[in-house]
Amino acid sequence: MSGHGAPATHAGELDGAELTVAVVAASWHDTIMAGLLDGARRALRDARVGTVIEVRVPGSFELTVAARRLAERADAVVALGVVIRGGTPHFDYVCSAATTGLTDVSVTTGKPVGFGVLTCDTEEQGLDRAGLEDSSEDKGYEAAEAAVRTALTLRGLGV
Repeated sequence: MSGHGAPATHAGELDGAELTVAVVAASWHDTIMAGLLDGARRALRDARVGTVIEVRVPGSFELTVAARRLAERADAVVALGVVIRGGTPHFDYVCSAATTGLTDVSVTTGKPVGFGVLTCDTEEQGLDRAGLEDSSEDKGYEAAEAAVRTALTLRGLGV
């Protein structure tokens, strides 16, 4: 079961007033992306993030290059996208590239990247994780909260 064992936290406990957080979101699958973006915006608002930058890119493959550029001027980045399995290996390549690329952005820049890229077998799975009214999970919110929480942790370490 996805979401089982998630930490019982809420972005409202955070004080991100001094943070700049960039959100980079893919454009495919409008309804799912609208939910992910709304969730991320709510989390950043709940955490009282001082400055939010939003950028849209064509698809999940392009998230990495935009996240890398945004990490130069933000304390954290939230990457949002959805890839739905089809009948070709394209799914595997895009999912792998996004995961590896976003991890590389975080490691090379030292900036947290909230991973809100849904990798689903069906559109229904994406809708169930998009934070919509009937969704069981809100992955946009979770990704943004994780990015803010990690940025504040790193700031507390003095690095």
